[in-house]
Amino acid sequence: MDDFIIYAKLLDGRGGARDISAVELAEWQPEHGVLWLHFDYSKPATLAWLEDHSGLDDIAVAALVAEDTRPRATSHGGGLLMALRGVNTNPEADPEDMVSIRLCVSEHRIISSRKRKLLSVDDIVQSFSEGEGPQSSAEFVAMLCDRLVRRMAVPIDNAEDKVDELEENLLSNARAKLRSELGQVRRQSIALRRYLAPQREALSWVQSERLSWFGDAQRLQVREVGDRLAQYIETLDSIRERAAVSHEELVNQISEESNSRMYVLSIVSAVFLPLGFATGLLGVNVGGIPGADNSNAFAIFIGILLAISGGLLIYFRYKKWL
Repeated sequence: MDDFIIYAKLLDGRGGARDISAVELAEWQPEHGVLWLHFDYSKPATLAWLEDHSGLDDIAVAALVAEDTRPRATSHGGGLLMALRGVNTNPEADPEDMVSIRLCVSEHRIISSRKRKLLSVDDIVQSFSEGEGPQSSAEFVAMLCDRLVRRMAVPIDNAEDKVDELEENLLSNARAKLRSELGQVRRQSIALRRYLAPQREALSWVQSERLSWFGDAQRLQVREVGDRLAQYIETLDSIRERAAVSHEELVNQISEESNSRMYVLSIVSAVFLPLGFATGLLGVNVGGIPGADNSNAFAIFIGILLAISGGLLIYFRYKKWL
């Protein structure tokens, strides 16, 4: 099989599937069973195969090879055109960098495409090897939606735990690191929600659309997945709001500390301003400076400065500025 075709399987209708050869693919007919083709749309040969051998119209082909799409679902020619997103759980990847999959599904054929590896698809392949995979194209759509949403639980739970930890560390001294981590959590929750909200709408459309080959059991499963996805979206909203509140609290703490320091500096400046004026005035190097010939003048001058300082401190205390 060509390298642009990642999977070419024929479902046996009992939860299993087998790989088919290029010859079997060319001779496939609907009565042979449900056909699943999974492509890498970044390969140039994918577009050529879809245009020459799939029998799909231009709209469906364009949807399968689109470079960037938001989650959506619509009916087309008696089938489904879908674009879904899954959390990027590949090693050393950011969860918010979501991986997309496009599908064109009819009663007897499933054509999907992706650019980067999606572990939810591998889950389905593994279920085939265990004899517990989807038995029809409708079950395939329902199972894929379920696997996509199920794999979102870990990064969302991690983000929620991270917010709990950051809230407990608000009184720590590592303010710069704390602000950076709060910003990262907010960005991650916003990025995840950006795609999960339209994906929930797509699942709602699938469960409400009356396609003859999409059974009630599959609609019920998609509805359950949609409800779980709605809970995840609410959790992301909560994470974002909690992170924003924590960030505001952190900013307020930093502002209060800065104001306290500025207040102390203002008090010190107010005390030393008249003292500095007096010493500067008597430090002028001209004749006529009072006390220049008096040996006790310095002690008297120091006493006057102390009296002024004490008077200012008493005044500040009286005004409750200290």
